[in-house]
Amino acid sequence: MQLSLPVRDISADQGLQSGMVVFDFLVVGAGIAGTSIAAHLAETHSVALADMEARAAFHTTGRSAASYEPNYGPPPMLAFTRASKSFFETPPPGFVEAPLFTSRPSLFLEAQGQTAATAKLLSLASALTEITVADARSLYPALRHDYATRAFLDSHTADLDVDLLHGGYMRQFHHRGGMLLLSSPLTAAQRHNGRWNITAGTTTLGAKVIINAAGAWADQVAALCGARPVGLVPKRRSIAVVPGPEHTAFAHWPMVTDVGETWYSKPQSGKLIVSSADATPVEPHDAWADDMAIAEGIDRLMTATTLAPERVEHSWGGLRTFAPDGNPVVGYDPHTEGFFWLAGQGGYGIQSSPMLSLTAAAMARHKPLPQQVLDHGLNLAHITPERFSS
Repeated sequence: MQLSLPVRDISADQGLQSGMVVFDFLVVGAGIAGTSIAAHLAETHSVALADMEARAAFHTTGRSAASYEPNYGPPPMLAFTRASKSFFETPPPGFVEAPLFTSRPSLFLEAQGQTAATAKLLSLASALTEITVADARSLYPALRHDYATRAFLDSHTADLDVDLLHGGYMRQFHHRGGMLLLSSPLTAAQRHNGRWNITAGTTTLGAKVIINAAGAWADQVAALCGARPVGLVPKRRSIAVVPGPEHTAFAHWPMVTDVGETWYSKPQSGKLIVSSADATPVEPHDAWADDMAIAEGIDRLMTATTLAPERVEHSWGGLRTFAPDGNPVVGYDPHTEGFFWLAGQGGYGIQSSPMLSLTAAAMARHKPLPQQVLDHGLNLAHITPERFSS
């Protein structure tokens, strides 16, 4: 029976006052993945959302380059991302009070020696237009004359407001009666008589299903619940914020990257962000920017452009977590009853979240998949955890 629960935030020094409550779902991780699926599930079921930090979206979600790139990612993420565009352009009434989606074209540059990377991009890309290098310089005046051999324009990309997106899902979750537990790391979970008995921080609760949306920590959560880890690898990405060129209207420049994904840059909040697109395997942790990766990103920017940043005003690091085959892991664990995976989104979790969360919620409820994502070519076998079973 579905419980009717008040909206409450429970911090680590509080317990559920009425003793143990059994929820239909406990979602572990309050980043964009956990919050969005929790919002959907709370429409029909009782849901608790637990996070180990004192505020939601502290790690990867809060450290995003905030872009919508429908030609970025492996095939399942392309399907989720492309199917999510209509949500970003026209969110449900009351979801947000400002636009989530602000158009910004993306420019892909082929540098010397990157013909194989171009072939790979074109094999998966949709709606890319090849333009002349001269036209690329018109869009991006900082581009050096001798850097690019080919250029491709994607006019369907955009900036995303990540704070608004996450906040919209959090409001939905609250309005639908969900319960948020902050400063509440999962420390114990035992399955007994068809339900989980759980300790999250100092709170004890029950749940019929655990949704593992713990990001870089998802394999650790699985092991704690007695499920076999799938081999997730967190990879660090470092981003620098540098001043834009003086006396130049750079705010409308495109997002720019090379087809080999060795650097990218775009305007953001009156500055430029730049990254070497580093993907260094690390242990789960509160990531920080790597100085060498920052230096490499700026050096590559200077090689490709006439820009010469004199200082780094700010930098940050984030973790992008990948399964061994690069595809997300979504679905019920084949060997652990009542344990559902929603992990391994890589660097594509924000832009894919509307349709990925809707799909995951349908799978968790044992309902048909959304037709929109099937229309964009999703192959369920590429995302379910059964692919790692031996």
